[in-house]
Formats: sequence, structure tokens, C-alpha cells
Amino acid sequence: MKLPPGFKSADPNKVCRLRKSLYGLKQAPRCWFLKLSTALRELGFTQSYQDYSLFSLRRGTLILHVLVYVDDFVVAGNNLQAINEFKVQVNKRFHMKDLGKLKYFLGIEVSRVPDGFCLSQRKYALDILSETGLLGAKPSPRYRHLVGWFIYLTITRPDLSYAVHILFQFMKAPLVDHWEAALCLVRYLKGSPAQGIFLRSDSELHLSAYCDSDYNGCPLTYRSLSAYVVYLGDSPISWKTKKQKTVSSSSAEAEYRAMAYTLKEIKWLRALMRTLGVVHSHPIDLHCDSQAVIYITANLVFHERTKHIESDCHQVQDVVQAKLITTHHISTKDQLVAEILTKALPELTFARLMSTFGVRHYVPPT
Repeated sequence: MKLPPGFKSADPNKVCRLRKSLYGLKQAPRCWFLKLSTALRELGFTQSYQDYSLFSLRRGTLILHVLVYVDDFVVAGNNLQAINEFKVQVNKRFHMKDLGKLKYFLGIEVSRVPDGFCLSQRKYALDILSETGLLGAKPSPRYRHLVGWFIYLTITRPDLSYAVHILFQFMKAPLVDHWEAALCLVRYLKGSPAQGIFLRSDSELHLSAYCDSDYNGCPLTYRSLSAYVVYLGDSPISWKTKKQKTVSSSSAEAEYRAMAYTLKEIKWLRALMRTLGVVHSHPIDLHCDSQAVIYITANLVFHERTKHIESDCHQVQDVVQAKLITTHHISTKDQLVAEILTKALPELTFARLMSTFGVRHYVPPT
């Protein structure tokens, strides 16, 4: 670091002492968040342990929630006057610009309709379509860049989860076939750039989940795929496709591991909702299409079938006995939502299942 202009010193060993963090330094984000979180605590907010970026304030019937990303805030509450007063208080401490009602945040477009909210990434999808017009670039770095875009796009596009999961496995050394497969996904986006998740305003604030697995779904490692979808009322709020860490010896074991994987998400969402003031007074419904797994979770006698499974998977039995969740068996044909996340489907079947996922094509007004 060079001395600033106008500062003269005969000793070349002297250094500058920073009295505050400078923009661009590694420690700058931490210093900023420390200053911000301290200011919010002084205003009476508490920080969530489930999401450190979430701050909540409760005073009697008043509820305020602030979600922070660097220097961008999303403020929600049940009292408009209190929200305006909060903005005034924050503006006294920091220079802040009020952008009004939430319309765009981190690439996610928020559209209000009479019966709920629609979350989409239309602009982000259109940017992908624009960028991939440069097909003369080298496939390898372009492939990694493109798949990275897809990963972020799955925030509001559950229909991409399985395809992105497959493409992600070849990030280290992609071939031309992988690049062409990624371009096929781009062409799919071209037909539905405005597709997004619809959050109904009249849904019950009750969690339910569906889990599924594809036994030995990976042809290279023979490991199974786990997938889950978690609903808040009738609206999907969390979904994921993930390859299991070990090879399962049976389809029942693969389903059992998928259920344990889903349980982790349920526990986190349940704790996060408690922070937001939503408390579950009855067990959460967890649906699975394996009758054997339902028996295993309810009966600890199946030692021969479960003795080789890691102990962390058996937490499912504990929460069933503690009545945190209630397991339900459903037929495979009714296992609609998780089918999309575990395997490739025919076009007509895929379109039919997507209609049950709470997905809409909606172009927000300009």
C-alpha cells in the first residue's frame, strides 16, 4: 500500500493505520455486517439462528422481519406505520434508499396478484438465452459458467432440478456431448422464461413433504438419488435433488435415506417458521411411496434390514415416535412431485406433473 498523496515521511518503514474498513478489503463484509447487526439489535431486533441474515422484532402484537443481503433489505411486518418508523430509524444510522414494494431481489422477480405472489427469474433466464448466443466460445469454461447459472435458476424452477443435477456432475471435465445437453436445456428455457412458483395467500400455514428416490440411479457409481419437495399449504417452498453418499443395497434403503435427508430440511424449516411466528401444533405429514420404509420407521424390530445403515438415518424413527412427523404411504402413481426430481420423464407426463407443482407462467407488468 502506498502512502496517500500529500503525506510525506522520511521513514520508509512507516505504515498506515486504518480507522475503518475500506470497501474491497476481505474483512470489509464482516465489518459491515457487524455494524449493521449491532444497529438492528439496538433497535430491539433478534437474530435468527436458522438464518443469520434474518432479524425479527416482536412487541405485543407488532411483528417486523428484516432479511439482509449485504446492504439490501427486505422488510416485512403486520403494521405499515411501524415499517415506516423502522425505515426512519435505519436512515438515521445509514444512508438508505427506499425502493417501495418488493419487486426485484437478487435476480428474483416478485409479482403480486389478488390471490398470492409469483416468484420468477424471467430476466435472469433471458440473460442466459442472450449470453449463450456466443457458441464460438470454448465449451469447457462456458459449460461451467452456464451450469452455474442453471443452479441459481433452480431457486424458482423445480423443473430444472434433475437436469441441472445431471449436468453438474461433469463440471470438472465436460465433453462436447455435455455442452450440447446444456444447450438443450437453454432451448427449453426459451419456451418458458417467465415460469415461476406461485405462493397462494389463502394457504394454511402447515408444512407437508414428499420424498422419493431413484434406486441406483447413477450408471457410473450406482448410487441412488434422493429428492424431496416441501409444501407450505398448497405452495411448494423447498425442493432438491441430491445423489446419496453411499451405495444402497435395496430400494427400501434408498427410500429410507431419502426420508432421512428430507427430515433435515423439515427440521430447519420448522425452526425457521417458529422464528417467523408460525408454530406447528400437530405433526408434519411426510409422504413416501415405499411401504417397507413406513414399516421400518414405525417398527424398530427390522434389525436385519437396517443394521448396516448409518445411525444418523435412524433419526427418522426418533421423530416419528416423538410425533414431530407422521409418515404416510402413497401409491407410486400419486407420487407426482418427486417424480420430476428423480428421473427423466416423457414430455406429456412431465407437463402433466408440472401442473400439480404450483408452477405458473406469468409475465410481470413493466
